[in-house]
Amino acid sequence: MSTAAERAAQLELVARLKSSYPELPDAPTPDLIDHARFRAYLKTVHDVGGEPDSPMTYQNKQYEVWEHNTYVLCEVLAWRGIWLSEERRRMGNVDVGRAIYLGLPYYGRWLLAVARVLVEKHHIGLGELSERMVEVQQRYAGGLAGKTLAARPKFHGDGSRIERNDHHIRAVGKGDPQVFAGRAGEPGFRTGDPVVVRDMPALLYTRTPEYVRGATGEIASVAYESPAAEDETWDRPDAQPEWFYVVRFRLSDLWCGYAGPATDTLQTELPERWLEPAA
Repeated sequence: MSTAAERAAQLELVARLKSSYPELPDAPTPDLIDHARFRAYLKTVHDVGGEPDSPMTYQNKQYEVWEHNTYVLCEVLAWRGIWLSEERRRMGNVDVGRAIYLGLPYYGRWLLAVARVLVEKHHIGLGELSERMVEVQQRYAGGLAGKTLAARPKFHGDGSRIERNDHHIRAVGKGDPQVFAGRAGEPGFRTGDPVVVRDMPALLYTRTPEYVRGATGEIASVAYESPAAEDETWDRPDAQPEWFYVVRFRLSDLWCGYAGPATDTLQTELPERWLEPAA
């Protein structure tokens, strides 16, 4: 039960939560959005490397029990063939939107990803999940007060008819990315080759950071074979493995006005589709 004043206060709090340009109205007309802002809106929200921000204080904080439990839950879902790790990253890091990505704790987003995968793959109904959340809230309405959190499943289901991926079977005894070895053909680049990172549209999901797109680097090492993140995150059964490379960049080529030593470098891992020979 809530009062009108309580509901109004919550709505006012929500209205303050913004992830848009303050100089533009909500839902702007197309003529108000230039290409740079359109590209910024479509940027995958987990790709924050290089964005200006205030310094963060490092804290060696111990994980809480719910964080440990969340990690184990996500691993079990992978072991039982419900999702791939790249699916979890997309659902918990990108599909949630920028405000949630920046605003919720790390493992809070993992929990949202669990709910999304179970609902989207029809393992649980959203209405059923909502009712169970209400039930748990009522069970601990006064706080834990010394009580221990305990699962109370209503039944134990038969998982024999659940649709699963087969990656967890194929990778047993091999692991990732060794399970894809020998499937990508000859690598297109060799150690020492100069390359340019293609500035392709990064729509919906990628793990190629924006700050290297369009930059020139060199192949530091030929890494391994695997489906690219853009394919693996959708669990495409026809995804073709390709070569991944560790690419080395000079920091002075990446960051405008970099004042450090000219020998400073940065290395990142990129799939072959994002690379082309440097002229």
